[in-house]
Amino acid sequence: MNKHQLTIILILLSLLTLTPVLAEPARNPVIWADVPDVAVIRVGDTYYMSSTTMHMSPGLPIMKSKNLANWEMLTYAYDRLVENDAMNLENGQNAYGRGSWASCLRYHNGTYYATTFSSTSGRTHIYTTKDIEKGDWKASSFSPSLHDHTLFFDDDGRVYMIYGGGKLTLVELLPDLSGIKPGGVNKVIIENANLLFGKNEVGGLNGEGSQLIKVSGTYYLLNIGSPRSRWSRSVLIHRAEKITGPYEGRVGLEDRGVAQGCLIDTPDGKWYAMLFQDNGSVGRSPWLVPVTWEDGWPVFGIDSKAPATIDIEDSEKLLDSNIVASDEFNRKPGEPLPLAWQWNHNPDNRYWSIGERSGYLRLTTGQMNSGILQARNILTQRTSGPMSSATTKIEVAHMKDGDCAGLIALQRKFGYVGVKMEDDNKSIVMVSAQSNRSEEIKSVSLTQLTVYLKIDCDFRDRTDKAYFYYSLDGKTWTKIGSVLQMAYTLPHFMGYRFGLFNYATKTTGGFVDFDFFHVSDEISAE
Repeated sequence: MNKHQLTIILILLSLLTLTPVLAEPARNPVIWADVPDVAVIRVGDTYYMSSTTMHMSPGLPIMKSKNLANWEMLTYAYDRLVENDAMNLENGQNAYGRGSWASCLRYHNGTYYATTFSSTSGRTHIYTTKDIEKGDWKASSFSPSLHDHTLFFDDDGRVYMIYGGGKLTLVELLPDLSGIKPGGVNKVIIENANLLFGKNEVGGLNGEGSQLIKVSGTYYLLNIGSPRSRWSRSVLIHRAEKITGPYEGRVGLEDRGVAQGCLIDTPDGKWYAMLFQDNGSVGRSPWLVPVTWEDGWPVFGIDSKAPATIDIEDSEKLLDSNIVASDEFNRKPGEPLPLAWQWNHNPDNRYWSIGERSGYLRLTTGQMNSGILQARNILTQRTSGPMSSATTKIEVAHMKDGDCAGLIALQRKFGYVGVKMEDDNKSIVMVSAQSNRSEEIKSVSLTQLTVYLKIDCDFRDRTDKAYFYYSLDGKTWTKIGSVLQMAYTLPHFMGYRFGLFNYATKTTGGFVDFDFFHVSDEISAE
């Protein structure tokens, strides 16, 4: 190499180091997973978001972001919503599709407020903390249960909630939020939010999911609704000069079913709406939509459309966050579970452990069940798109007759791969509820005491298919059973979740040990 060639190479190298790396723009959904009923606030330069997880425990997740596109889990507002048969999966009861619903998140005078409501408890729930990132949440509640409410602290020190579906009602609360204020404001402010679609279009999804914000002295109320003639979930927006009204309104956005959420501004004066979209069997996923202002009205989207990309740099994939996470189960007894995990209903803490056997999650049967949907202590976390895979290794030496344990894709139309013990013989089984009833599709004899299990989920282009596998060595995988056509069903009202389970049908006390849980955004080629 001569001096001239060396000089050219050095110049090219310097140009490469000076050329900026173009960051990818954020894409919608900003979280391709089940994070519905979003409520967002900004405190300084940090955004916080709450969401719905209904019958899961712990519940009312709180997330954090610096740019509205990349989110991480911070905490949950409550560990257990309420103690009753439905939330505890006892006496044949369950809380599927119920638990706690749409929340509201507020920051006022140094205190954070996360509120929700529940038909399962019949109450409106208030959770408060001084430190949203590290502090404990204090719980209180009052009756009745105010459906899809928004909490609002006004400039004059009075506190309100707006709630309802279709007919929206404003109620004044006591200053300490311990209940509705006797003799306070209590009036219908909007008789029928769906009239914004026209008189002949009333009768679709009633306007609900209220979120109220005050901008430059004007009150803006966001709701979700749909017209009668088409199930097109839309953003409804009303405004008023006084919180008590009168309100005028318009349809703010009707595109791709992106709706329900709130307005949020950035420190540099930009505006967005954080909404969500029904995203097939993966669940309801957050969409970030740019907002501009014209004549005192927020204008949603670009050319009346919710854009696929956002003018925000996307710095990480979902697997880089802690919203979904692999787990080696290598913690000491008593250490908390990673925030990605939630129990299906309230767990019975007597019958699970991490660290009782070092490096393993142990699930012990504590009650007998006729089917998996009534089983206690199913440990779950979200599936995610566009593809997600979950793998685990299970040790089954201490199962009892009638036990079944394994890995499930959990929804009403569930599918699982696991190990069943019957007449002292173990077998690997694939079970499907494709037809809304549990059916054993395939059974393979198992003679060893460990087995690897895997479920692949394909959510690309609403494919919504799940595939089930087992391995005897963790290297060679064998497909088992049938492909599950996943479906988002209203009885569960939640996207599919991966879950680890062990339940008994004949006698209690058997246990299994899970060595690890690994998630990936790649699936086996089909």
